[in-house]
Amino acid sequence: MADLNSTFLLLLPIAAASGWFAAWRSGQRPPDSTMNRFNSDYFKGLNYLLNEQEDKAIEVFLHMAEVDKDTVETHFALGNLFRKRGEVDRAIRIHQSLIAREALSEEHRTQALLALAEDYMRAGLLDRAEDLFKQIVRHHGSHPRALRYLIDIYEQEKDWISAIEATRELSGQSGENYDSVMAQYFCELAEQTSERGDTSAVMRYLERALLTDPNCVRASLLSGHIYQQAGDYEKAIAAYKKVEDQDVEYVPEVIDDLLSCYAKLGKPYDVMPHLDELVRKSRGLSPMLAQASLIQARDGDEVAESYITQQLRRRPTVRGLDRLIDVHLAYCEESAKENLMMLRELTRKILEDKPIYSCVRCGFKGRSLHWQCPGCKSWHNMKPVHGVEGE
Repeated sequence: MADLNSTFLLLLPIAAASGWFAAWRSGQRPPDSTMNRFNSDYFKGLNYLLNEQEDKAIEVFLHMAEVDKDTVETHFALGNLFRKRGEVDRAIRIHQSLIAREALSEEHRTQALLALAEDYMRAGLLDRAEDLFKQIVRHHGSHPRALRYLIDIYEQEKDWISAIEATRELSGQSGENYDSVMAQYFCELAEQTSERGDTSAVMRYLERALLTDPNCVRASLLSGHIYQQAGDYEKAIAAYKKVEDQDVEYVPEVIDDLLSCYAKLGKPYDVMPHLDELVRKSRGLSPMLAQASLIQARDGDEVAESYITQQLRRRPTVRGLDRLIDVHLAYCEESAKENLMMLRELTRKILEDKPIYSCVRCGFKGRSLHWQCPGCKSWHNMKPVHGVEGE
């Protein structure tokens, strides 16, 4: 690491030396005393590098290389290098040194403030980073990069009100549509408020989410859960049925709740026509398995087995095969049970620990539904896995 650091640290004196050489060629030869001091500082810094005293070397080079249009970018490059390598303390010192220079242009001062704020973020000093990003936004009415960092901080702090305000401002500056992200923030507010038991406030936030993004699946799911817990099963069913129009990929998330609501109303089989429709329009296996359970309860094991077999010919999956084995075990002869149970054990081993959800943006996989992907931090991109071992 020392060798690589040394190589990049040499950029500063090399850049400074290039400036001296350009001045020499143009006939503006620097005074001998200044040139001697330059050479002395250069070799002093080089000696520190060779002895792996890098902090002292940085001090010498920063003192030696006057910040001007020829050297300032080298300072930025060096500071950013240290940040990327995780040496945040060194990056902070370099960027603070830049900010302290009176001769620094306004453009470069803003760039240095932004770099220093990024250093603080990398170091986990979110309060300091937030203050600097706010300062940049205040003094430069349009600064999308600073706003994006502020939004990142607000997400980490779960300050969803501030996140909404900053995202609105970013949308106005960039012209990009962030409605789906802001709807997620309203859902986060709803869940925070739910912990305090204020149901009316929760519903207001969910209404705001759906007004902001009518295709917000999460808001419909949360609304359905609230209605279901309150015993208003008709409204819960209506909320759950919205999901298939908002994003059919999330249909598996509402199947069990739909069955439960119809059962609570004393009409367990009234959902069957709707399940048939879902089987036709969605790629998921869950509607078919739910329909098979209702057919088994109403019409018997053999009819359910015939239905599952027909569906598996269209869309073979391990989960479907596992369900078929369960149905067959209910009425098969004892001589066949042992083999079927071995086969069922195999299907369950295949499904064991398999990811259920995957991020369509970065590929992150998991067994829990995260509305914000733990991998790439994007919103509303975790979806049920499809295929032979999935939905």
